[in-house]
Amino acid sequence: MTSGERLADAPPAVGAIVERMRALRAALPARDGVAVFNELYLSVTEEVDQRLARGGYFADSAATAHLCARFAERFLDAVAAASAGRRTRACWRPLILARQHRGVAPMQFALAGINAHVGHDLPLAVVDTCEELELHPREIAADYQRVGDLLEALEERIRDDLMPGPDALDVADPLTHLAGSWSLDRAREGAWSAAKVLWRLRELPEVGEEFEQRLDQSIGLVSRCLLVPLNGR
Repeated sequence: MTSGERLADAPPAVGAIVERMRALRAALPARDGVAVFNELYLSVTEEVDQRLARGGYFADSAATAHLCARFAERFLDAVAAASAGRRTRACWRPLILARQHRGVAPMQFALAGINAHVGHDLPLAVVDTCEELELHPREIAADYQRVGDLLEALEERIRDDLMPGPDALDVADPLTHLAGSWSLDRAREGAWSAAKVLWRLRELPEVGEEFEQRLDQSIGLVSRCLLVPLNGR
């Protein structure tokens, strides 16, 4: 889907997205690369759903729910496309192709999933949300930051749960270098910048489509680097 295309139907509730992620967890082996990312992403989506239900955290709960659903749909649609044998977007292709590789560490799968989802899917979800709700990106900027703060839990869980042990602190360990080479903060900042560019390019659809394609390809390149097997792991 290009930046100029809109999803025809209203997004599902975030609770429905949670159920789809739980179904995906039940269907996949735990060591599958997609399952590794899904498990982490599910925990964050559950937290978002709980905060939406309680109220008081987001300035505009309806717009935030819309954004989170549009965001998650892009991941779930990529998985569904792969399951159906269809070609996925370049940003997701490295993870889909490497998901069974025994030489790739779980942490690498997780980082590649976040890279694809935040780097490519998030800016498109911002534009989708603003178009569909007739908002300007600046009107959801504060809640974008709040969602980003919750996404930080992904990076924390990667380091807490998926680092392979005390030897991961060894500066000579390639996995240690990999963990330090990618930053969710920088990815979030880049996604917001990309969203603002795509928003401005709506009046130049051909240029906007080209920009989105280049974004897709560049994010895919980073994911390929993140998934290179390290030391025969």
